[in-house]
Amino acid sequence: MKTIVITGSTSGIGKAITEYYAKNCRVFAGYRNEDYMQSLKELGVIPFFINMSNPDSIKQAASFIKSQTDRIDTLINVAGCVVAGVVENIEIKRIYDQFQVNTFSHLDFSQRLLNLLEGGRIINISSMASFGIFPFVAPYCASKRALDILFNSMMLETKRNIKVISVKPGVIATPLWEKSISENTVSINNSTGFEKEMKFMVKNARRNQTKGLDVSKVVDLVVQIDNMKNPKTSYTIGLDAKAAEIISHLPQDWINAIIKFGLKRRMI
Repeated sequence: MKTIVITGSTSGIGKAITEYYAKNCRVFAGYRNEDYMQSLKELGVIPFFINMSNPDSIKQAASFIKSQTDRIDTLINVAGCVVAGVVENIEIKRIYDQFQVNTFSHLDFSQRLLNLLEGGRIINISSMASFGIFPFVAPYCASKRALDILFNSMMLETKRNIKVISVKPGVIATPLWEKSISENTVSINNSTGFEKEMKFMVKNARRNQTKGLDVSKVVDLVVQIDNMKNPKTSYTIGLDAKAAEIISHLPQDWINAIIKFGLKRRMI
């Protein structure tokens, strides 16, 4: 029986992945909200508390897992958040927080579990945002890019036999979109001079919550990767993600021109 560790297991992609692996694996499922602990137990997994914004919590979560098992076959890093707004107006602390949750927390947690991952793999749920800058969610884009770079470097440098894979979905229909609107209310409302852009961003986020790719497609890809003998280091899923990957190879000035043109048309 495989041993799987999953962060962000109570909603969206993480919840769907947890529900799949709970059927036939020993699963450690990370949660932050205490309200979800009982439902995770009923699912048949081993819940563990982890607050990705708190280094002490990350340390305690890793210690708990190490006290329960001497091997992890697959660590799946899913937990994340979105900091949105106009870069010139976003408080620097919020950008620090973005990197803590989406980047540093996963690296910290993974480093603490490396001895248990020998011969195993780490699958990071990154984003098509890693390919470039999407206006008004720049902190999110940068945090996902940093996640990919740091973990790929770790795989290149380590003398352990650990494979790291980045999964970069496009727009996925999950509650993350509405949650992100709620968590960014202050920066959205304080974007004087960008009211039209913020209104469009909110409208687009709400559309994505129902119009995005079904989360089951990401689960299928993760399971497929996990079962491969020699997976690639990076996978995109969704036509929008594949388009972002292609565009990312263009000169930056061209990319900027494409983004500005697209924004101008959508603001009409």
